[in-house]
Amino acid sequence: MHQYSFFNPNPGKIEPAGSIDALAKSLSDYLSADQVNQVRRAYYYAEQAHEGQNRRSGEPYVTHPLAVATILSEMHMDAQSLMAAMLHDVIEDTSVTKQGLSNQFGDVVAELVDGVSKLTRIEFQSKAEQQAENFQKMALAMAKDIRVILVKLADRLHNMRTLGAMPPEKRRRIARETLEIYAPIAQRLGMHNIRVEFEDLGFMSMHPMRARRIKKSITTRFGDRKKTISHIRESIENCLTEEGHTANVIGREKHLFSIYTKMRNKRKSLKEIMDLYAFRIVVDSVDTCYRVLGCVHSLYKPVPGQFKDYIAIPKANGYQSLHTVLFGLEGVPIEIQIRTHEMEEMANNGIAAHWLYKSNEQEPKRNSSHARARQWVQGLLEMQERAGDSLEFIENVKIDLFPDEVYVFTPRGDIMELPAGATAVDFAYSVHSDIGNSCVACRINRRLAPLSETLQSGQTVEVITTPGAQPNPAWLHFVVTAKARTGIRHHLKHQRKTEAVTLGRRMLERALASMDENLADIEDKYLIQLVDSTHAKSTDNIYEQIGMGNRVAYLTARQLINLRDEIRDGDDKLRAPLTRQSMVIHGTEGFLVNFARCCYPIPGDHIVGIVSSEKGVVVHCENCHNSIELSSQPERVVPLSWAENIDRDFSVEMKIEISKQRGIIAVLATRVNGADGSIEKISVEDENPKISTIHLVVGVRSRVHLANVMRRIRNIPAVIKITRERH
Repeated sequence: MHQYSFFNPNPGKIEPAGSIDALAKSLSDYLSADQVNQVRRAYYYAEQAHEGQNRRSGEPYVTHPLAVATILSEMHMDAQSLMAAMLHDVIEDTSVTKQGLSNQFGDVVAELVDGVSKLTRIEFQSKAEQQAENFQKMALAMAKDIRVILVKLADRLHNMRTLGAMPPEKRRRIARETLEIYAPIAQRLGMHNIRVEFEDLGFMSMHPMRARRIKKSITTRFGDRKKTISHIRESIENCLTEEGHTANVIGREKHLFSIYTKMRNKRKSLKEIMDLYAFRIVVDSVDTCYRVLGCVHSLYKPVPGQFKDYIAIPKANGYQSLHTVLFGLEGVPIEIQIRTHEMEEMANNGIAAHWLYKSNEQEPKRNSSHARARQWVQGLLEMQERAGDSLEFIENVKIDLFPDEVYVFTPRGDIMELPAGATAVDFAYSVHSDIGNSCVACRINRRLAPLSETLQSGQTVEVITTPGAQPNPAWLHFVVTAKARTGIRHHLKHQRKTEAVTLGRRMLERALASMDENLADIEDKYLIQLVDSTHAKSTDNIYEQIGMGNRVAYLTARQLINLRDEIRDGDDKLRAPLTRQSMVIHGTEGFLVNFARCCYPIPGDHIVGIVSSEKGVVVHCENCHNSIELSSQPERVVPLSWAENIDRDFSVEMKIEISKQRGIIAVLATRVNGADGSIEKISVEDENPKISTIHLVVGVRSRVHLANVMRRIRNIPAVIKITRERH
């Protein structure tokens, strides 16, 4: 017996419409007569509401909600879900209100219908944003009642089956959206059958010629392999019968999109992809699963390293099964999956297989599929709150939707599931945002390890935290979970804002000091008046804008003094400009003071600050051509001076002309290190066969330190010329 995915080979062909009587008959197998009548009543209500409306194919519109309800009935969904499926478009497309539905069918059904309607109600500026906003609303709806997503998936599935009536451009857009968003959601919720059909229908609409060619090749190849498949299945069945096991052996077919993806990603031919046999063995108990595994391993030799036990450690979406690969006849690999009937149902229908809404008293168990799905939804919502915008949110979520995962242990022995490639920082944020923000080191299997080390399944991870520690921006280069990435960005944005406020206040104080004024002496009412007159949100907002370079400190100071004088005595004349005092640079100002890469200023240089939008103050040397050009805009220039005691290194670039010699780079490095300098960057260009020009970026503390480094380099016999480079 073979099992095929329920793929419609011709997405352009419109399915024959079912009838409410046929649906009611199938529902009577698992619903009470009263519940079947409620679904019937919802159908007649929808039929009346949509009267006069037709689908693009020409059929009455009510055939669509009936088909959606039929899809859900195949999963044995509850009556409320089926009623919501019948009514899912009435709020959107007819004059019926949510309150009207509530009066007719109850609050729960009205909420479900409203949840589905919200996903498509708002108009969007761009297609990318439309997907993102839809996804956010879907996440919100899922949090209230996960059945909303199941109705939406069934709605999308019927639309995909009848996509042939759409214009080609719209067909491709809907197919792409299905492949990028809805298929991964079905995968995450463990709904294998729906995911497979989404992928194959989407593939047929996106690349019809490729799909037809692959399908034809599979059909031809499968015909050639029938005899071998029957022989292997008989061998497995005979082996199990001899051991006294009752099992159902099913030959598995790979679906089109899976084959296409493997061909494209692994750059393999169809023959290489199809050169294996796959079987599923379905038994009655977990104990029998492991006994059957022993049987097949005695029949054919197992391939080392290919055994996976998803029964002991299920996947995130609740999937459970034993996977093994065997050496078959002539060395051809045979993939085997062993699972119970319950696991088979769970693998195909996922969250819908363990439906828990049938009784209000019934609570989901801790490890049930429903609890896992709800936990994932809560994570989505937390991400949504922290993400800057909808496009950033969907980018994060798409990464989290991929099913490849690693399982690691906490020090207490709890299992944590993380995406493949996750690090200790991802682990820390998955435990709690505060732990992620304050982590400084980690132990993997009780040994100290870098925070950037990729975690492997089975490792025990312990995070070391320190109060007051802060996330490092460099973590963004190696974290893979959206929760970690959004947590780090959220903290850095907050930190940047705090620094901007502090810096802006300092800059305003300096600007006022140049006018012989003191910010502490200016009454709050004048600052409030400044906030009102400039339409800012608060005084901190003014400081932040100054620190970020979006408002000029000197002009703001003049504005403040002018306002005070106007209020005091009505005199609106500006005071005469006075000498501007310089702001002291300590080198520890953080994000909002940056050192220019064109002239590499270091302590001892005469410096000047240029106010830059969103970069705060950029420090330049006074004789740098960039600072000279911008001096014509005095409102952007900030006088600066160095603090007396600065204990940090600053980058500076040197240009060295040197005779070519073997090992000369090593000699240069030794001289720089000997003078307590640190090489940050080195590049070599050949001017002629005998002379090389070396550009060296070195970390030094001051001009005196730089002079010492240059003197030591100049004493190398091969050095012809050394200069400090300015671009």
